[in-house]
Amino acid sequence: MIAEEPPAETAEHAARLAIRKTYKLFIGGAFPRSESGRSYPVRSASGDFMANAALASRKDARDAVRAARSAFAKWSGATAYNRGQILYRIAEMLEGRRAQFIDEVAAASGDGVSAASEVDAAIDRWVWYAGWSDKIAQVHGAANPVAGPYFNLSTPEPTGVVAIVAPAESSLLGLVSVVAPAIVPGNTVVVVASEERPLPAVTLTEVLATSDLPGGVVNLLTGRVAEIAPWLASHMDVDALDLAGVRDAGLATDLEIAAAENLKRVLRPVPASSDWAADPDVQRMLTFMEMKTAWHPKGI
Repeated sequence: MIAEEPPAETAEHAARLAIRKTYKLFIGGAFPRSESGRSYPVRSASGDFMANAALASRKDARDAVRAARSAFAKWSGATAYNRGQILYRIAEMLEGRRAQFIDEVAAASGDGVSAASEVDAAIDRWVWYAGWSDKIAQVHGAANPVAGPYFNLSTPEPTGVVAIVAPAESSLLGLVSVVAPAIVPGNTVVVVASEERPLPAVTLTEVLATSDLPGGVVNLLTGRVAEIAPWLASHMDVDALDLAGVRDAGLATDLEIAAAENLKRVLRPVPASSDWAADPDVQRMLTFMEMKTAWHPKGI
């Protein structure tokens, strides 16, 4: 029996080169290339090449902080109801791309069984924090009793620009668990994605860019935590620092010392064994809020 030659179009497709994607940063609602011009390969849990990610530089970090500061007035000035609606819209869009996120989380972690539950939990977490948007002030604010003809009201307000080192192990759910509580009260953020598993975070920025979230509210940098985080910790226009994903104890100490220069509020690293699928609470929101107390005379 004589073997038949494959059709011409099959041979042509077999000869095609693979399209190797190089992901960019997410700053100010746009996707700029890294100023450094550098990138690094991202591999799956099995060692297969997946894509290239940008190696962010000091200038990229400065640009991201500038974008976050520029977006703060508009985002913090929006109504709590509006911010909640935008977070809910993000959840809707994630639901529409659920299959894609499951594939990326499975490739990054090597655990296809738990990938679906992680994506579902990430979607639900956006919804959970969206619901708190217009309730946090009522639950944790207060009308304080005072002696005199005055009203004394305490209300929580956003801290400002928050720099976040995302959890390294939980590439999507962990990321959402630190970003959502920071932005829902009105803060803007600069996030350093997981160095080994950045692709779910980068794909999430594609969702954010096409949602109603104003540009600059969330800015994402990829690359080496030890190279990027010190510039964020020492930046005078960063108001708070979340070290959730820092695994080097010495680096965490150095970052906290640098943050003390302008009295940043610092949330220390969480253990690598932390269960990000556990029920969330409001504490991470309250960490990046300030209590403002106002006196007002009572009418006669």
